Amino acid sequence: MNNQTVTLLAPAKLTVSLRVTGVRQDGFHLIDAEMVTLDLADILVVDTTRDGLEINGNFAGDLNTGSTISAENLVVRALKLVNRKAHVTVTKNIPSGGGLGGGSADAAAILRWAGFTDLIAASKLGADIPFCIAGGRARVSGIGEIINPLASLRRDITLVIPPFGVSTPAVYKAFDELTDFGKLSIKGAGDNDLELAAIKVEPRLEIWKRKITQFSGVEPKLAGSGSTWWLEGKFENLADLLTGATVINTQTS
Repeated sequence: MNNQTVTLLAPAKLTVSLRVTGVRQDGFHLIDAEMVTLDLADILVVDTTRDGLEINGNFAGDLNTGSTISAENLVVRALKLVNRKAHVTVTKNIPSGGGLGGGSADAAAILRWAGFTDLIAASKLGADIPFCIAGGRARVSGIGEIINPLASLRRDITLVIPPFGVSTPAVYKAFDELTDFGKLSIKGAGDNDLELAAIKVEPRLEIWKRKITQFSGVEPKLAGSGSTWWLEGKFENLADLLTGATVINTQTS
């Protein structure tokens, strides 16, 4: 590669715990969460000699539309925010729609490359982007823009991604309905306030939770708003037992 081309890593993020602490007047939810980055990562190749965006890899799905990429793509929006032009090839190793922050991680990689450090502005692109810029392990609050680093803790993680995604806005809407906009308390397993709301939006999550518990002997935790369930430890046999799911063994970074 020449000096006008650079390769970037965009690590996935895992929301280990999540409490919803309030709702702002503009409708954004305030959180108190622990997040960690994972070894699982997308790979971005940035070529500053030309423009465009190409998406490939195991989890590209319908994200790649050839030469016509949506202006809403977070990589495109990140480039616009930093006023840079480049051709970016994204190899998607992070499943989409599972709550692992793939799109946010890609945008954060572009912002880091450009030397962009305004986390408040970054949060306007997406609430997970400030943490993805910071990386590591952190306590995350506000709407995601307040990052307090925590000591790193290396551990094995098994991700189970069902064959469907869950809409984050729909989950927060269901959370508001279940709690009367935060006036009532609901608690899911794994210190995640959104679990019951996510199951209300997508009841199949409960079925997958039972399957994972049955085959692993451990009750899984929901990653953020879903649809990913996760277990601490390495469960190498789950991929053979959970037909239809994507099972990934990784580590916190």
